[in-house]
Amino acid sequence: MKTFTRHGAAATGIAGAIALVLGLAAAATQGPAAVAGALAPELSSELAAVRDQLAKYKDPVAAVHDGYFSTLGCVHYKDGAMGVHFLNTALISPEPDPAKPQLLIYEPVGDKLELVAAEWLVPLATGITERPTIFGQPFNGPMAGHEPLMPDGLHHYDLHVWLFKENPAGVFATTNPAVSCDGYGYAMLEEPTATVAHDGAH
Repeated sequence: MKTFTRHGAAATGIAGAIALVLGLAAAATQGPAAVAGALAPELSSELAAVRDQLAKYKDPVAAVHDGYFSTLGCVHYKDGAMGVHFLNTALISPEPDPAKPQLLIYEPVGDKLELVAAEWLVPLATGITERPTIFGQPFNGPMAGHEPLMPDGLHHYDLHVWLFKENPAGVFATTNPAVSCDGYGYAMLEEPTATVAHDGAH
């Protein structure tokens, strides 16, 4: 059997404490991605850059400050959810800007809202003449508006990009089965909208 002196035990305790402090410091330097690694999706360098630009909107108050306003309802479907959309009407344009999504999407978690995705939306009324594309991905649509939060006549193209939460269905999927509206007072079950004709499209 090995024996330890009082000084040896103290040295061992000090070494353990130092190792613990160093371990915590190393974890801190890895940043939020290390802590939320299970939720953060693997993205291309282009999409990762967009995620970094939009990261300030993890605070929904910052989003409201910059002109994104809540549409209230947490949208979900039978096979997954979207979440609560914050819309910035000042950004609506026939030319989608990769750095300026028209919508930010939040998941209600307890009494908080967590940023999970961004959405680019182009109404046909902007005069767009062909299906838009960003990040090498064609938009979905054209489609009717999503009742009840949008009028049926708001025909548009849109593209969801799950920048902040892993989506088992894919980063460009419309809904995310890992997102939930459970417990949220304004959860709204929607049905897929009808596609519409785009008159004058090239």
